[in-house]
Parts: sequence; C-alpha cells; structure tokens
Amino acid sequence: MLHGWKKIVKKSRIVPDTSIIIDQYLSQNIEKLSLSEIIIHNAVIAELENQANQNKETGFIGLEEINKLQEFSKKSKFLIKFSGNNPNQYNIKNAKNGSIDSLIRDLAFHESAILITSDYVQSEVAKTLGIETNFIQKKSKIKLSFEKYFKEDYMSLHIKEDEFIKAKKGWPGSWEFIKVNNKKLNDRNIKEISDEIIESARSLKNSFIETNKKGSVIAQIKNFRIVITKPPLSDAWEITIVRPVKKLNLSDYKLSNRVMERLNSRAEGILISGSPGSGKSTFAQSLANKYSSNNKVVKSLESPRDMQLPPEITQYSLNKASHDDLRDILLLTRPDYTLYDEVRNLKDFELFSDMRLAGVGMVGVVHASNPIDSIQRFIGKIEVGMIPSIIDTVIFIRDGSVKKIYGIRMGVKVPTGMREKDLARPVVDIFDFDTDNLEYEIYSYGDSTVVMPIDKIKNNNRQEKRKMRWRLIETSKYFEFLFFTPTKSVEVIINNTLISKLPLNKGKSLKVSKKSGLGKEISNAFRNRLEIKFS
Repeated sequence: MLHGWKKIVKKSRIVPDTSIIIDQYLSQNIEKLSLSEIIIHNAVIAELENQANQNKETGFIGLEEINKLQEFSKKSKFLIKFSGNNPNQYNIKNAKNGSIDSLIRDLAFHESAILITSDYVQSEVAKTLGIETNFIQKKSKIKLSFEKYFKEDYMSLHIKEDEFIKAKKGWPGSWEFIKVNNKKLNDRNIKEISDEIIESARSLKNSFIETNKKGSVIAQIKNFRIVITKPPLSDAWEITIVRPVKKLNLSDYKLSNRVMERLNSRAEGILISGSPGSGKSTFAQSLANKYSSNNKVVKSLESPRDMQLPPEITQYSLNKASHDDLRDILLLTRPDYTLYDEVRNLKDFELFSDMRLAGVGMVGVVHASNPIDSIQRFIGKIEVGMIPSIIDTVIFIRDGSVKKIYGIRMGVKVPTGMREKDLARPVVDIFDFDTDNLEYEIYSYGDSTVVMPIDKIKNNNRQEKRKMRWRLIETSKYFEFLFFTPTKSVEVIINNTLISKLPLNKGKSLKVSKKSGLGKEISNAFRNRLEIKFS
C-alpha cells in the first residue's frame, strides 16, 4: 500500500527504481495514479534477471510486477517504455553500492520524469541532484495473512503446496500435529503468502530477510522465524513458520542451589544440548537474560537471528559476516558472555573455542540426542586435552526441562578398568554435577580417542565376578569341578538354563556322580557340546 503519494493533477511520466518494482506498489495502486508513461531502465530488468538466475525470490517478484504493469497499460492506456544502456560488469558488481541506482537517477533526469522509489537513500540523493522524486514510505500491515491460522498454543505452522495447512499444537515434549484448514493450497496460494512475507520482512520494523539463496529464503518477522523453500531445492513450495510459545526465567527450571551457584560464578564454557524442538533456545534465552540482568555485557551469534532477547543484548548474524570478522568484532566489543546459537560446522567450533580461550564466557547451543554427544562433537576438532579449558558445563534439555547437567575436569590417572600403573595418562572426567558420580572418561589410547561409559565397565566387572573360573577332573564314576574363586555354593547353568544350586566342599570343589540326575545332565551337555557355566 502506498503511503505519502503526492497528488498528481495531470498525467505524469515516472521512472520506477528496482525497490519500488520489487515492493509491487505500482500494480497495487495503479487505479489511484494518473499516468501517461512508465519508463523502466534496462538496468532494472538486468538486476531482476540476475536475481532470478540466482533463484532469489525478489527477482521473480520484480519480473512478475513488470508483467502486471504491461497488462494494466493495455487497460488504462498508458505507455511502458524500456530505456537506458544495459549495465556493464562494474555496475552489476557494485549494485549494492548504488551503481545501478545512479543509472536510474540519470534516466529520470534526462527524461524529465518523476523518480519513484521506496529506498530512502535513493530519494535523498535524487533530491540533492535536483531530480523530482516521490519517496514511497512502506506502510506496515496490521496483520499478516498467515497469522489468522495461529492460535495461542501453536508452536509452528507448516504450509506445503497441494496440502492442508498443519500446525504443531502444544509445548515442547507434548504436542500433536493437526490440520488447521479444509482446503489444500496450490502453488499460486503459497506464492502469494511468500510474496507477502518477503515484502513484510523488508518493510516492517524488527523484521528482516536473513538469507535469500537459490531455492530458499529465511526471514524473521517480529517473533516469527520463517523458512521458504521451492523447487529445485525442495520437491514443492513449502513455508514453515515457527514462533516461541513460552518465555521462561531461569528460576522456572527449578535448578539446585549448587547449579545456580555454578551458572552465576564459575561456568564460562557452557553447552546447551538437546534434540530439535526440545527447548534449548528457550533455556539459552533465559540464561542470557540472567547474565544481562547481572550487569554483564552479553552478545549473541545467531543463524538466523530468531532469539527473543532484550534490546541491551546485541544480536549478530552469522550469515552477514565471516567468522573471522565476527571474531574481531567480539574481541573489540569485549563481551562478558557470548551466546552462540547454534554450533554446527567446523568454523563454528573453531570460533567457539577461540573465543573461550581468549577469556570470553561462551554459551553454545548444540543439537544432540544425549549430553555426551555434544561433547563428542568437539573431539577431532580440538585436542582432547583442551576440552576442559573450553567446556566446563553441559546442560541437556528434553521436553522443555533440564534433564542432566555434566561437569568436566581433567587429571592424570589410570583409566577405569585398567590396572597397570604405567598405563596412567591424561583423562577427561565427565561427571554428574549434582551427584559427583563419574559417568564417562575421555582419553587417548594409541591413535584413537576413547569415550568410555563408566557404568559399562562396572557392569562388565560385576559380570566377571559372577562368572566362576573352574577346572574339571573326570573319572569313570565322577565329575569333579575345582573352583579358583572360593564360595559357599554355586548355581549350575547348562545352555543358559538353571539346573541346580549346590554347596561346595570346603568352598572349593563340587563332586557329581555320573549316575545322578545332575551327572546325566552334565554328560549330555558334554556329548552335545552345550555350554556349562557356574555362578
């Protein structure tokens, strides 16, 4: 919708720039305008063609807008003319720096036409050069069309071509996938929603397009995170819209005093792990709010920037700058804590590690199905001995609540399950923070890095203790079993079936007559090669 359009008394000649074409303002308001001629610079066509060739949605929107204007020109009897030289490589390369905008301004000046733009900088430069300009300020929509499908307890909306609109209803860990309309949407319906989303992301406050790549767009509109995909990236048009359903304080998680003390004072290398939709980001937001309220300088690195954080926390986009640039920016801005949402690839792990070793408190969000997996993702990317210097606390989230907290420490010792003192080596201990129980050990063994669950070792040791070591002395009348582990009685097990439980002679031997029932069972087992064991 046009906002602030100057009243035109006589029929006017206008030159629209790329911004006004993409925003589709001319076709939406053509009946309100009195036009004699629309002059479109060939550079606009070239720029839109370039965007469309990269499969960017804005390119297709702009070309479609020009097609609409061609149709309107036949009905409303105004002319459409394409003029100006095609842009050269320099113009295309420097389009973001205003090179193509300059060509459009020159055309408006030489044609003595009104320049129409929704780009504020373009309008100000044109006015400075004495070019008659009409700046179209984008007017915010009160409500977007997809919002009518959202209800209070909906986590996300899923819109796909030739399908019903569906929603996740409920909360993390307790939701159902439901149908929310009675009519399947075709590609035109979804494209209209997509166009509205892109237009709103470019015009609304606190909204932006995070990425616009071949076959996909990621946008943030207020508290909605939106992912749009289309062929050839996906098999059909699809729009996924996610919004936060809960905003919690750290106190809502009912953490122990010991954990709260750790988070308030000593924890500076924190991993928040969990599966998708488990509530990791919600917990990370509450932790960031806690640090900010404690007068700490907090920044965030996000991809996309979809976290709901207070204005005093600056949110940086991992899509808009290189990891090296962000490293320099963070070191210069000197944050006490940086929230990294989320740590995915090698560069993310390297940046997280570098910042932590530089003394910046880091909180990383990691996808993992269990807490130890989030630590294992660092193995191979950093030295094992560096892990405790980078990570000191792992918080595992499931169904929106904290299920496990691990602490990490390092020492030199003989790993659990080994006995020889010369096998001592640096070992990273992973322990339950609330109980201090050791749960995993990480250490180097030869050329490999071992992540050993302690429960498994203890269970194996218990099984070894239950397994009796014995030797058989057989005569013509008896089977005599001599046991190396003194015990009062043994269970005789043949082919995994308990046969009998008998006392031992002086705790050392068991003598069985071959003519007895047990003797016949043992003879049959030896004859048929069945397993005989004692416990």
